[in-house]
Amino acid sequence: MSSTTPMLPLSTSDPNAKSKPFTTTPNLRSILTRISGSVRHALSHCRPWTELIDRTAFAKPASFSDATLRVRKNFAYFRANYLTLLAGVLAFSLISHPFSLIILLSLTSAWLFLYALRPSDRPVVIWGRTYSDRETLAILLALTVVVIFLTSVGSLMISGIMVGLGIVCAHGAFRMPEDLFLDEQEPLGSGLFSFVSGAASSAADAAAPAIVSRV
Repeated sequence: MSSTTPMLPLSTSDPNAKSKPFTTTPNLRSILTRISGSVRHALSHCRPWTELIDRTAFAKPASFSDATLRVRKNFAYFRANYLTLLAGVLAFSLISHPFSLIILLSLTSAWLFLYALRPSDRPVVIWGRTYSDRETLAILLALTVVVIFLTSVGSLMISGIMVGLGIVCAHGAFRMPEDLFLDEQEPLGSGLFSFVSGAASSAADAAAPAIVSRV
Protein backbone atom coordinates (compact mmCIF):
# COMPACT_ATOMS: atom_id res chain seq x y z
CA MET A 1 0.00 0.00 0.00
CA SER A 2 1.62 3.22 -1.15
CA SER A 3 1.33 6.45 0.76
CA THR A 4 1.26 9.81 -0.95
CA THR A 5 3.81 12.29 0.36
CA PRO A 6 2.26 15.76 0.68
CA MET A 7 3.87 18.43 -1.47
CA LEU A 8 5.36 21.29 0.49
CA PRO A 9 4.87 24.78 -0.90
CA LEU A 10 8.00 26.23 -2.41
CA SER A 11 8.99 29.84 -1.86
CA THR A 12 10.64 31.71 -4.69
CA SER A 13 11.78 34.57 -2.48
CA ASP A 14 15.45 35.00 -1.85
CA PRO A 15 16.13 34.65 1.88
CA ASN A 16 19.17 36.90 1.55
CA ALA A 17 17.21 39.63 -0.20
CA LYS A 18 16.46 42.62 1.92
CA SER A 19 13.19 44.41 1.75
CA LYS A 20 13.31 47.76 0.02
CA PRO A 21 12.95 50.68 2.37
CA PHE A 22 9.77 52.65 2.06
CA THR A 23 10.08 56.17 0.81
CA THR A 24 8.87 58.44 3.55
CA THR A 25 7.40 61.83 3.03
CA PRO A 26 9.90 64.57 3.85
CA ASN A 27 9.09 66.52 6.95
CA LEU A 28 9.24 70.23 7.43
CA ARG A 29 12.35 70.06 9.58
CA SER A 30 14.46 68.40 6.87
CA ILE A 31 13.40 70.97 4.29
CA LEU A 32 14.09 73.90 6.63
CA THR A 33 17.46 72.38 7.57
CA ARG A 34 18.52 72.14 3.93
CA ILE A 35 17.33 75.66 3.13
CA SER A 36 19.01 77.15 6.20
CA GLY A 37 22.23 75.35 5.30
CA SER A 38 22.13 76.81 1.79
CA VAL A 39 21.40 80.28 3.18
CA ARG A 40 24.31 80.06 5.64
CA HIS A 41 26.58 78.90 2.83
CA ALA A 42 25.46 81.86 0.70
CA LEU A 43 25.97 84.40 3.50
CA SER A 44 29.45 83.06 4.14
CA HIS A 45 30.39 84.27 0.64
CA CYS A 46 29.37 87.88 1.31
CA ARG A 47 32.10 90.42 0.71
CA PRO A 48 32.85 92.96 3.47
CA TRP A 49 30.04 95.49 3.56
CA THR A 50 32.55 98.31 4.07
CA GLU A 51 33.98 97.37 0.68
CA LEU A 52 30.49 97.53 -0.81
CA ILE A 53 29.83 101.08 0.41
CA ASP A 54 33.32 102.51 -0.01
CA ARG A 55 32.57 106.13 -0.93
CA THR A 56 35.92 106.66 -2.64
CA ALA A 57 35.12 103.94 -5.20
CA PHE A 58 32.04 105.61 -6.68
CA ALA A 59 32.17 107.58 -9.92
CA LYS A 60 29.86 108.35 -12.81
CA PRO A 61 30.25 105.87 -15.69
CA ALA A 62 31.65 107.32 -18.92
CA SER A 63 29.05 105.65 -21.15
CA PHE A 64 26.23 103.13 -21.16
CA SER A 65 28.60 100.33 -22.17
CA ASP A 66 30.91 101.29 -19.30
CA ALA A 67 27.97 101.16 -16.89
CA THR A 68 26.96 97.75 -18.26
CA LEU A 69 30.48 96.41 -17.82
CA ARG A 70 30.59 97.73 -14.26
CA VAL A 71 27.28 96.10 -13.45
CA ARG A 72 28.49 92.72 -14.76
CA LYS A 73 31.74 92.88 -12.81
CA ASN A 74 30.09 94.05 -9.61
CA PHE A 75 27.40 91.37 -9.93
CA ALA A 76 30.08 88.73 -10.18
CA TYR A 77 31.97 90.09 -7.16
CA PHE A 78 29.16 91.24 -4.85
CA ARG A 79 26.51 88.71 -5.88
CA ALA A 80 25.99 87.37 -2.33
CA ASN A 81 25.73 90.92 -0.97
CA TYR A 82 23.32 91.92 -3.72
CA LEU A 83 21.18 88.87 -3.08
CA THR A 84 21.07 89.68 0.63
CA LEU A 85 20.12 93.28 -0.14
CA LEU A 86 17.41 92.19 -2.57
CA ALA A 87 15.99 89.74 -0.02
CA GLY A 88 16.03 92.47 2.62
CA VAL A 89 14.09 94.89 0.41
CA LEU A 90 11.54 92.19 -0.43
CA ALA A 91 11.19 91.22 3.24
CA PHE A 92 10.71 94.86 4.24
CA SER A 93 8.01 95.23 1.59
CA LEU A 94 6.13 92.21 2.95
CA ILE A 95 6.58 93.12 6.62
CA SER A 96 5.30 96.64 5.97
CA HIS A 97 2.08 95.05 4.64
CA PRO A 98 1.06 92.48 7.31
CA PHE A 99 -2.14 91.43 5.56
CA SER A 100 -0.29 90.47 2.37
CA LEU A 101 2.37 88.70 4.42
CA ILE A 102 -0.29 86.64 6.23
CA ILE A 103 -1.90 85.69 2.90
CA LEU A 104 1.45 84.63 1.44
CA LEU A 105 2.36 82.59 4.52
CA SER A 106 -1.07 80.92 4.46
CA LEU A 107 -0.64 79.98 0.81
CA THR A 108 2.84 78.58 1.46
CA SER A 109 1.56 76.59 4.44
CA ALA A 110 -1.27 75.18 2.33
CA TRP A 111 1.19 73.95 -0.30
CA LEU A 112 3.45 72.40 2.34
CA PHE A 113 0.94 70.67 4.59
CA LEU A 114 -1.77 69.79 2.05
CA TYR A 115 0.52 68.60 -0.75
CA ALA A 116 4.31 68.57 -0.37
CA LEU A 117 4.56 67.23 3.20
CA ARG A 118 1.35 65.21 3.31
CA PRO A 119 1.77 61.40 3.26
CA SER A 120 0.60 59.94 -0.05
CA ASP A 121 -1.67 57.41 1.71
CA ARG A 122 -3.50 60.11 3.69
CA PRO A 123 -6.08 61.97 1.57
CA VAL A 124 -7.24 65.49 2.25
CA VAL A 125 -10.61 65.54 4.02
CA ILE A 126 -12.39 68.88 4.41
CA TRP A 127 -15.90 69.09 5.89
CA GLY A 128 -16.45 65.39 5.36
CA ARG A 129 -15.41 65.38 1.69
CA THR A 130 -12.34 63.49 0.51
CA TYR A 131 -10.21 65.16 -2.16
CA SER A 132 -7.88 63.25 -4.45
CA ASP A 133 -4.32 64.37 -5.17
CA ARG A 134 -5.33 65.86 -8.53
CA GLU A 135 -8.21 67.76 -6.98
CA THR A 136 -5.94 69.06 -4.21
CA LEU A 137 -3.34 70.15 -6.76
CA ALA A 138 -5.96 71.89 -8.91
CA ILE A 139 -7.37 73.75 -5.90
CA LEU A 140 -3.90 74.86 -4.77
CA LEU A 141 -3.02 76.06 -8.27
CA ALA A 142 -6.26 78.01 -8.47
CA LEU A 143 -5.61 79.57 -5.06
CA THR A 144 -2.09 80.51 -6.14
CA VAL A 145 -3.39 82.26 -9.26
CA VAL A 146 -5.98 84.13 -7.20
CA VAL A 147 -3.46 85.20 -4.54
CA ILE A 148 -0.75 86.29 -6.99
CA PHE A 149 -2.89 88.02 -9.63
CA LEU A 150 -6.06 89.09 -7.85
CA THR A 151 -4.68 90.38 -4.55
CA SER A 152 -1.98 92.84 -3.56
CA VAL A 153 0.55 90.07 -2.90
CA GLY A 154 1.71 89.78 -6.51
CA SER A 155 2.07 93.51 -7.10
CA LEU A 156 3.79 93.92 -3.74
CA MET A 157 6.35 91.23 -4.50
CA ILE A 158 6.99 92.57 -8.01
CA SER A 159 7.41 96.13 -6.73
CA GLY A 160 9.77 94.96 -3.97
CA ILE A 161 11.88 93.00 -6.45
CA MET A 162 11.97 95.92 -8.89
CA VAL A 163 13.05 98.35 -6.16
CA GLY A 164 15.75 95.94 -5.02
CA LEU A 165 16.99 95.41 -8.57
CA GLY A 166 17.00 99.16 -9.11
CA ILE A 167 19.21 99.68 -6.05
CA VAL A 168 21.52 96.86 -7.13
CA CYS A 169 21.83 98.14 -10.70
CA ALA A 170 22.46 101.71 -9.55
CA HIS A 171 25.19 100.57 -7.18
CA GLY A 172 26.72 98.32 -9.82
CA ALA A 173 26.79 101.11 -12.40
CA PHE A 174 28.44 103.72 -10.14
CA ARG A 175 30.79 101.42 -8.18
CA MET A 176 34.19 101.31 -9.91
CA PRO A 177 35.33 97.67 -10.08
CA GLU A 178 39.00 98.35 -10.81
CA ASP A 179 40.02 97.46 -7.24
CA LEU A 180 38.01 94.22 -7.20
CA PHE A 181 39.73 90.93 -7.93
CA LEU A 182 37.69 87.81 -8.62
CA ASP A 183 38.97 84.45 -7.53
CA GLU A 184 39.86 82.02 -10.27
CA GLN A 185 36.99 79.73 -9.32
CA GLU A 186 34.48 82.59 -9.63
CA PRO A 187 34.05 83.42 -13.33
CA LEU A 188 32.81 86.80 -14.46
CA GLY A 189 29.63 85.43 -15.98
CA SER A 190 28.33 83.85 -12.77
CA GLY A 191 24.79 85.05 -12.12
CA LEU A 192 23.40 87.06 -9.29
CA PHE A 193 20.97 84.30 -8.36
CA SER A 194 23.45 81.43 -8.30
CA PHE A 195 22.83 80.91 -4.59
CA VAL A 196 19.04 80.96 -5.03
CA SER A 197 19.27 77.83 -7.13
CA GLY A 198 21.12 76.10 -4.31
CA ALA A 199 18.39 76.76 -1.77
CA ALA A 200 15.64 75.97 -4.28
CA SER A 201 17.27 72.71 -5.34
CA SER A 202 17.69 71.67 -1.70
CA ALA A 203 14.00 72.19 -1.04
CA ALA A 204 13.10 70.47 -4.31
CA ASP A 205 15.28 67.45 -3.52
CA ALA A 206 13.63 67.10 -0.11
CA ALA A 207 10.08 67.35 -1.43
CA ALA A 208 10.55 65.60 -4.78
CA PRO A 209 9.76 62.02 -3.65
CA ALA A 210 6.38 63.03 -2.26
CA ILE A 211 5.46 65.14 -5.27
CA VAL A 212 6.56 62.55 -7.83
CA SER A 213 4.58 59.84 -6.11
CA ARG A 214 1.40 61.86 -6.68
CA VAL A 215 1.93 62.64 -10.36
